[in-house]
Amino acid sequence: MERFHNITDVPGVKVGNEEDKLGYTGCTVLLLEEGAVCGVDVRGSAPGTRETDLLNPVNLIDRVHSICLAGGSAYGLDAASGVMQFLEKKGIGLDVGAGVVPIVPSAVLFDLPVGDPSIRPDQKMGYKAASNAKSGYFPLGNSGAGCGATVGKIAGHHRAMKGGLGSASKVLPNGLVVGAIVAVNAMGEIRNPETGEVIAGARDDQGKIKSSLEWMLEQPAIPLKPGTNTTIGVVACNAKLTKSQASKVASMAHNGLARTIYPVHTMFDGDTIFSLSTGDMNASVDLIGTIAADILAEAVILAVKNAEGIKGFPSSNEVNESH
Repeated sequence: MERFHNITDVPGVKVGNEEDKLGYTGCTVLLLEEGAVCGVDVRGSAPGTRETDLLNPVNLIDRVHSICLAGGSAYGLDAASGVMQFLEKKGIGLDVGAGVVPIVPSAVLFDLPVGDPSIRPDQKMGYKAASNAKSGYFPLGNSGAGCGATVGKIAGHHRAMKGGLGSASKVLPNGLVVGAIVAVNAMGEIRNPETGEVIAGARDDQGKIKSSLEWMLEQPAIPLKPGTNTTIGVVACNAKLTKSQASKVASMAHNGLARTIYPVHTMFDGDTIFSLSTGDMNASVDLIGTIAADILAEAVILAVKNAEGIKGFPSSNEVNESH
């Protein structure tokens, strides 16, 4: 199985990022100029989303034109309006007779305490991210929606480490391409599924990573407010899927989060995964979902390993090198 680089290896997918390094927040836009079938699976108990009801298989709309992932908590949902403005200018969207209405589902993560909380992704940032969208290389780590992402907050923000944006993809011998992109902002720790090593998590008084289970057993309550975390992402393939099949792929892809984030899907997370189908290749849902989980797990690890430390939130590389 040959390895590719990121989710733009899936035909029809472009990615654009924009961030504010003062506010430590940003947004990531997946541009789907030809449209794509889309499903979603929300597992966390504190989600921030937009247009996800449209993706229910019983509802009318069957194609989306972009996905917007953003920081800023619920304020960041405003970035999707900027993406809509960009697409409208290009004439891309659902034809309603009186013009086009771009369909842009969105999900957000909580990064307000990391930088300046008054700076959040807005329409201007969403428009800029959409205009930046392209195929090929884009930076991981402190980029786009991963700019202010942090992990290991189970013992409070003061013990957390830097999360970030990750992406990966694979092509199978039959030509099936599956990719993933994820902004990792989890309450839990990050584990390498191949080795079992905890590469980022909550730090003790000596700056060493201490397991999430130990923190939960020792603490009377988790010192966080609801909705202060969340891992959000997208998996995509060049196969032909219905909305219900795409939703099943999104469901299976969550296994990639379960392999790398511990604990995951908590009361403090709003974990949301979208699934895109951009092609007409025949492939089984089980195959696509299995590969999607593998690629999403890889993207989570790449997000953390490519992250750079910022004030108060050291990177995985910094902490592991010092111990």
